[in-house]
This record gives sequence, C-alpha cells and structure tokens, in this order.
Amino acid sequence: MQTKPNLGFWQIWNMCFGFFGIQFGFALQNGNVSRIFQTLGADMEQIPILWIAAPLTGLLVQPIIGHFSDKTWTKLGRRRPFFLYGALATTAALVIMPNSPTLWIAAGMLWILDAAINVTMEPFRAFVGDNLNKQQRPTGFAMQSFFIGVGAVVASALPWIMTNWFGVANTAAEGMIPDSVVYSFYAGGVVLFLAVGWTIISSKEYSPEQLAAFDAAEQAEHPCAPMATPAQDYWRSGAAAVVIGVAAFAAVAFWQLDKQLYLLGALVAAFGLLQWAASWFKQQQNRNMLVQLTDDLFTMPKTMRQLAVVQFFSWFPLFAMWIYTTAAVTSYHYGTTDTTSVAYNNGADWVGVLFAVYNGFAAIAALLIPLLVKATSTQKAHCINLLFGALGLFSFFLIKDPALLWLPMIAIGIAWASILSLPYALLSNCLPAHKMGVYMGMFNIFIVLPQLLAAAILGSLVGYLFQGQAIYALAIGGVSYVIAALYVLRVKIETVKG
Repeated sequence: MQTKPNLGFWQIWNMCFGFFGIQFGFALQNGNVSRIFQTLGADMEQIPILWIAAPLTGLLVQPIIGHFSDKTWTKLGRRRPFFLYGALATTAALVIMPNSPTLWIAAGMLWILDAAINVTMEPFRAFVGDNLNKQQRPTGFAMQSFFIGVGAVVASALPWIMTNWFGVANTAAEGMIPDSVVYSFYAGGVVLFLAVGWTIISSKEYSPEQLAAFDAAEQAEHPCAPMATPAQDYWRSGAAAVVIGVAAFAAVAFWQLDKQLYLLGALVAAFGLLQWAASWFKQQQNRNMLVQLTDDLFTMPKTMRQLAVVQFFSWFPLFAMWIYTTAAVTSYHYGTTDTTSVAYNNGADWVGVLFAVYNGFAAIAALLIPLLVKATSTQKAHCINLLFGALGLFSFFLIKDPALLWLPMIAIGIAWASILSLPYALLSNCLPAHKMGVYMGMFNIFIVLPQLLAAAILGSLVGYLFQGQAIYALAIGGVSYVIAALYVLRVKIETVKG
C-alpha cells in the first residue's frame, strides 16, 4: 500500500487556480451588493435581512453538494462536474445581478448568485483533501488562500478602476446602478469561468478505488480512533429544538422585538423537524440523504466540533464587515448617507479599494503563515492572526481620515488569510477520505450560522442601541475576533477513521 505521492508546485497551482475566479465573483458580491440594495431603495435596517440569502443558501447547498460529490464519478471526475456547472450558473448570475430593476429582484438574484458560487466552491475544499497527502494539505490550502487574496484584490477595486482608469461613470440616476458596477460584474463573470475552466482541464482526480487504497495506507501508517456510532433516533434532541424555536417565536411576539428575529426561531424549529424526519426514516430502514447527513452531523470528529466554535466567532465579524463597511465609511468618514451624492459614491468606491487592500495582504500573509506555524503551532498562529483582525476592526473608530483606512486592512488581511487556511488544514487531517466532501460542506454550517445571526440581530443592534451608526457593527466584530482567538487555543488535534 502506498500513500498519495507528493505533487509538484505547478500541479498544486493548477488545481487551486480556479479559486482565483471564484473569489473574483465572491468579492464583487461582498463589496457591491449592499451598494446595489441601497441604490434600489433599501433602508439601513433592511440590509442585513436582505443579505440573508447568502448564508442561507450556503447552509442548504454546501452539505448537499458535498454529499453528492462524495458519491459522484463521471468521465469528468468526482469534483470537476460541480466546478463546471457551478461556474456556468455563477457567470450567468453575475451578468444579471447588476441589471436588477427593483430591490426584490436584486434580493432574489443574490440567492441565485450565492447558491451558484457555493456549488463551485465547496468541492474545491474537498479537492485538496482528495489529491494531496497529509503533509501537503497545508500547502494546498495556503495556495487556495493566495488565489483568494489575489482574485479579490482586482475584483474589490474593479469599480474604482473602471472610474479612475477608464472613465466609466460611478454615479447614476436615482434607482439606477452605476456603469462602473455593471461592467465590473460582467468582467467578473468572464474571469470566473475562465479560471475555473483552467482547473478543470489542467487537473486530474484519483478514482474512487485509488482514493480508498490511499486512505487505507494512510490509516495503516497513522492508526486513529473509530468514529462514534450514530444515535438510533433523534426524537429527544428534535423535540428540544422545536420547543426552543417555538419559545423564540413567542418571545419575539410578546415583547414585540424586531421581526427579523423570527428567523432564528424558525431555523431552530426547522432543525428539530428535520431530526424528527430523519428518525422516522431510520425506523423505516430508509437510509436516504437526510438520514446520512444527520448521522454525519451528530458523529463529527471532536476536532471538528471545537473548530466549529472558532469558525462561528471568526466569521461573524467578516459578515458584519461585508454588510456594514460601505455604510460605516460613507457615514462616519465621508459624512453622508445620500446614495446619489458624489461623496457617497466616492466613499463606496474607496471601500472597494480597501477590500482589495485586505485581500492583497491576505495573499502575502498566506505565504508567510506557514513560517509562523513552524515557529509556534497551528493553534497559536491562528490565535495571533485573529487578534490582528480584532485590532483592524477596532481601528476604524480611531482613524478619522479615510485615506488612512488601508492601515487596518493590513491586519484584517492577515486574519482573513488565516481563516481561509489554518482551520481547513487542521480539519482535513481528522476526516476519512470517503467523507471529505460532506464534512467540508458541513463545516460550512459553522460559517453560515454566524452569518444568519448577524443578519437577524445586527440590524436591531445598530438601529436600537447605536442609533443606526454602522461603525458600531465593526466594533462588535472586533469583540467576536477576540473570542475566536482565545478559543482556538483549546482545540485538540485528533484523527478519526470512518
């Protein structure tokens, strides 16, 4: 039996290059969707709930895509069919999104765009686990982080580049999306499709039989503990979830809280109902996809459970930043909330440049983080990097001159590079090969949950506690980074045999 051979630099480069295009589209979405919503008439309190499409589609799509990609084998391979179909759908969505004539159409297009990106993105994480051995996986995820940073640099700054380099208008009539944004989305569709296409044609995949042999060899070389036996039914835990969800509904209605909070109760209750459905199917000896996903969720490795907490508090501030940076900078640093004004649109373009800065430094940090890991440990390195992220978000309060806001973006870029690589490097070594896709997809749940929480409560917190001052959403994100940094030191590494 042999373990997977080491791949050369250009082989790893080619298999990760598609992430350049994926992040190009993702960065355009993150940097401009709030601007599109505000331009089409959304109030500040509406923006978080409009953004709910992004995390909710990820919550639904990624585990399902992971489940199916684990079981797929075609002439094109195991993961690459999902790369192709997701890229086609994402390209179409990027073309349609900036032409949305009304707010509700733009909100609907965000659902489609994010779902399509997730179809393409999720198998890329499993692709690294499939093709690289345990020693090279950190390099593979670092390479993905590099391409994420490089792709997002150009995409985030693209509206600003369109205006300042090519003279494309960055203002438009009320209710109209500026041409600088429209043309940027068109360019993003082309770049995404070509980059993902390059990975499809330049990379190969091991067959299921080869992967099974490689996994057996790795387990023989590094024996590990068996996974826990899944529970026979989920009636008790499902009942608890339903009760909590209904109680949340009642509390929101009784105290007349923000209606967006109904979402949390609905999600908890829905999770309970899904457990009941899984339990019923198990009793009928029907091991369908719902049962398999539920079993996998309740038997995830201990390391994955600990990393889930870290992910939760790491991604909450990212979602706060993506939602509120445009509103924070335009109001706090440029002194306007008028979306038709020159000052607002200059500020919004500058936010795109700031996002490019943090992604650019993330690309550099991705190359340096392995050195920090060697000097300390993976957990300590991630802790240090997350504290940089907290410092960056807190600095938005202290820096008054918008021209200097690129400085905190350096710190945020360091945290971003770490979030995109180190948790996955830790996770991939505790997963069985035949479940790499489903667990990588399921890991996304703990990225999505804080985003759903942010969408449900940030509007209320900013509106009621801080009088609509968006800058405070960034400060809340800084606190969340500190919590994640402290908790990652508790993560213990173990390997699990499926």
